[in-house]
Amino acid sequence: MLKKLLSYIFPVKIYQKKSFLSKNIEITYNNGKIVMDSENTNYSYGSLQKILRKGLRFVGFEIIKSMDHVLVLGVAGGSVIKTLVNEIGYDNKITGVDVDSEIIELANKFFELNKIKNLKIVIADAFEFVLKTKIKYNLIIIDVFQDTEMPNFLFENFFMHRIVEILNLNGFVIFNTMLLKKEHHQRNKQFLLETNAIKGIRAVAMKRIANHNELIIISKEPFGQLS
Repeated sequence: MLKKLLSYIFPVKIYQKKSFLSKNIEITYNNGKIVMDSENTNYSYGSLQKILRKGLRFVGFEIIKSMDHVLVLGVAGGSVIKTLVNEIGYDNKITGVDVDSEIIELANKFFELNKIKNLKIVIADAFEFVLKTKIKYNLIIIDVFQDTEMPNFLFENFFMHRIVEILNLNGFVIFNTMLLKKEHHQRNKQFLLETNAIKGIRAVAMKRIANHNELIIISKEPFGQLS
């Protein structure tokens, strides 16, 4: 309780672990709430949760509640999953994919992710999972980072075509990106151009609510054939 109270004055670290994939992971009390951070950025339950909640609100809470299956690529502490379940009241299928089993262990220990009954966690590389899955999803949330780095495959045309293939008609993608360098801004512009060139797809960048994060919302319209 003392640590929680002190966290309103300054962040209080309660656990630290060096993950093989994500390097340094910290669990911290911040303003009375437990958050998960990597060495240089928030992973769950801090600013990231606010950013992804904005994307979910853009899609529409009532629309999401009617969906059959949500895919989350990059689970970390699971804050977006908690938003889906606790705030939106989503009770249909959620599949969470994360390559780092150590982070999932921490998510279960500190955030009780394993108590969410409609959630299935898959320990796998996001790229390989997307290639192999035979399931189609109504909402795909892409939040794949290693600290502040984003894997290059996320922005490759082949990967996005595959994402579109496993997305149902009238489905949405919420893609969280980080802009730290001038090249990242150009990368996102090029990504938007290439994604909008796919028939039946509309991609827009949301107005940023954080300095370094840009959400890209992709929708699959019920017309046209994929190129």
